[in-house]
Amino acid sequence: MTERSVAQNAELALLLEVAGTPKPGNVDRVREYDDLRFEHFLAGAVGARPGLERAAAGDAIGSAFEHAVEGMSGQSAGNTQFGALLVLSPLVAAAGEDDLSRDGVDAVVRDTTVADAASFYRAFEHVDVAVDDPPDGLEPLDVRRGSDAIPVLESRELTLFDVMESSAEVDGVAAEWASGFDRVFSAAERLRDDSGPVADRASRVFIELLAAEPDTFVVTRQDRATAEEVQRRAQAVLDGDEDVTDLAEELVDRDVNPGTTADLVAGALFVALEQGLVV
Repeated sequence: MTERSVAQNAELALLLEVAGTPKPGNVDRVREYDDLRFEHFLAGAVGARPGLERAAAGDAIGSAFEHAVEGMSGQSAGNTQFGALLVLSPLVAAAGEDDLSRDGVDAVVRDTTVADAASFYRAFEHVDVAVDDPPDGLEPLDVRRGSDAIPVLESRELTLFDVMESSAEVDGVAAEWASGFDRVFSAAERLRDDSGPVADRASRVFIELLAAEPDTFVVTRQDRATAEEVQRRAQAVLDGDEDVTDLAEELVDRDVNPGTTADLVAGALFVALEQGLVV
């Protein structure tokens, strides 16, 4: 069997993530939205690969991430995997350095620069990303300002890790950056220990992650009460008190999309693939 490259495993992780079903509220191979379809995620994964190749080759994380987002955006739906690429980029970089571990990826993110932060802000110019308004006093650092915020980043000497750490309490992807990707590595272990088709394992891990913490993308797009409701109902699925397919249908109908949880699953799939998960 021919061994896949690091970037190929990252692309495959994105494809396996969207193929998993059911994933309540998220696009999968069975459910989609009128303006956000399964095919868009497939195209986004393919488009992101050149940027992921840059990360694996040792290019600056911010630049590699921006190129991945730019490539991902080359389909008609806009943003499909922005958060997943923000999870994957440092993991891919660590794997490219043959140190895909909690300590290895923590070293990668802590070594990011102000230039990486600037690239991260420029990435928001390629797609529309749902984000909360910044806290009072931090309006100049609103990521929706894109390149216009770069002079403020430079004047305050904020690295990309600094930017992520400042958002860790309200954003699940940023929290991974600040914690050594703890949830991602734990989920990867569960994926490896499970059995059956990998996409089905991804669906099960998605439910477990959703039951463990409120999804911060739901908090942003709806509110915390909705995110906590979804968390409780995911636990009810695990307890056998609710049907996962019914929940999946309902959340799509309500346009409640736990996207952060999907981002973490993509990262976990990549780690598991790099650690020997067979597809």
